[in-house]
Amino acid sequence: MADKNDPMIPDGEVNPIDTDYKVGQDNIVVNVGPFGMDIHNRVFAISGLAVILFVVFTLMFHQQAEPLFKDIRNWLTSNLDWLFLGAGNIFVIVCLLLVVSPLGKVRLGGTEATPDYTYSGWFAMLFAAGMGIGLMFYGVSEPLSHFSSSLGGVTVGDDGVRTDWAPLGGAGGDAAAAHSLGMAATIYHWALHPWAIYAVLALGLALFSFNKGLPLTIRSVFYPLLGERVWGWAGHIIDILAVLATLFGLATSLGLGASQAASGLNYLFGIPLGETTQILLVIGITAIAMVSVVAGLDAGVKRLSEINMVLAALLLLFVIIVGPTLAIFTGFFENLWAYLVNLPALANPVNREDSNFASGWTAFYWAWWISWSPFVGMFIARVSRGRTVREFIVSVLLVPSAACVLWMTVFGGTAIDQYVQDGYTAAAEAALPLQLFAMLDALPLAQITSFIAIILVIVFFVTSSDSGSLVIDVISAGGKVDSPTPQRVFWCTFEGLVAIALILGGGLVALQAMAVSTGLPFTIVLLVAAFSMVKGLISEPRVK
Repeated sequence: MADKNDPMIPDGEVNPIDTDYKVGQDNIVVNVGPFGMDIHNRVFAISGLAVILFVVFTLMFHQQAEPLFKDIRNWLTSNLDWLFLGAGNIFVIVCLLLVVSPLGKVRLGGTEATPDYTYSGWFAMLFAAGMGIGLMFYGVSEPLSHFSSSLGGVTVGDDGVRTDWAPLGGAGGDAAAAHSLGMAATIYHWALHPWAIYAVLALGLALFSFNKGLPLTIRSVFYPLLGERVWGWAGHIIDILAVLATLFGLATSLGLGASQAASGLNYLFGIPLGETTQILLVIGITAIAMVSVVAGLDAGVKRLSEINMVLAALLLLFVIIVGPTLAIFTGFFENLWAYLVNLPALANPVNREDSNFASGWTAFYWAWWISWSPFVGMFIARVSRGRTVREFIVSVLLVPSAACVLWMTVFGGTAIDQYVQDGYTAAAEAALPLQLFAMLDALPLAQITSFIAIILVIVFFVTSSDSGSLVIDVISAGGKVDSPTPQRVFWCTFEGLVAIALILGGGLVALQAMAVSTGLPFTIVLLVAAFSMVKGLISEPRVK
């Protein structure tokens, strides 16, 4: 029988069907031990120890770690790209089928539940915690990379590796076709597929927490398949994999954010580039994140998210107004159409002519999104009570996808227009973390907008760190949201330490390697979770 005293179960909202679902209280209870942490919980103990050992090993042997991380990344993305691409397609199909099926009428939290947050507050938290740093880092650099490769040019990454992927075989030197193809390839990585990955796990978590009365943790999604075994080692392993995937997925974003913020500070104030600056940024921003972590979801994360959304909207509007306005507006629909036309070829997981693009870009992205899915999925679930399944999927899938298309069109399209129409090549020739600032440099008020961009990266950094710490803490505490504060501080601290270890152990290559490595086993977990989630939805009453 579901525990009516669990803080995640609203009074009077438990479904009669919950009698089929039980909670193993001995396995999820929080036992406060030494240092104020739940060291008795197996998930916390094992995942915490694994992270500590990883940090110690990487810091002690960081010179030997770099080639190791590079080999791991290259092998996984080259040999298992079909698995990542195929899984991404499955998640999109599951979401679209739920929208048009009768299961779309199921309401999260029960037939009488009402939403806890407005749309504006919900979307603000979703974007700031979900893709903020990635959009800032890749908003200019990815469209430029695909555009250059489609023209037959060569782009070199920060690690000196050629990245001339030539998506779909390239555009044969036609600038207009290269623009269209480059934007289609970019949008493919930021639209339906990543948000479907998030939506599947978020929907499962919300369903089994709010409707079934189970703890808000990944193992709960597997109850229809595993039954009471979810409270044993099967469930422990699922949650441990979720903790590790989330931690390293976050570390990848934090490392990207640190490199971009360091590049911006060097551009504006001449602060030296290098590992030292990035590490100092990680330490300082992690300290700020701790304050927000202690403050909690509403007082910390929500306020920072809303501030950042306002700044992001202002920067977006500024580029639209002073940039190639007409090209941006027409480009939005042209890019969206190019994405839809090229989607079957881009999403094809087998017999690819552009295998370098599929393995070098798409496989990494899908592994990265999957490693983020416990974090973003749980975060979305916690703020989505009261939505119907259809409303939930349409909102999580289509609205953010449209916003990502707009963002990439504005920033990436402006950079390409500068290259083609004005002959401005500085952005295309700059290092990846600096390309956003190089693009802004060709527009009015570059010093001000670049400073705003740095603030955006830093605050996105903070919201990702504190949101991730809260989510990892919930998973490692068995779904409890009232775990001890020192435990939250522990995870926030080690997110920063993992990012520092990876920066020293190979930079971008190491960050990508660990995102792919932890995303691989969680891909299997997420595929099974999708099936279990649908099975749980079938037994739910629907809104008339």
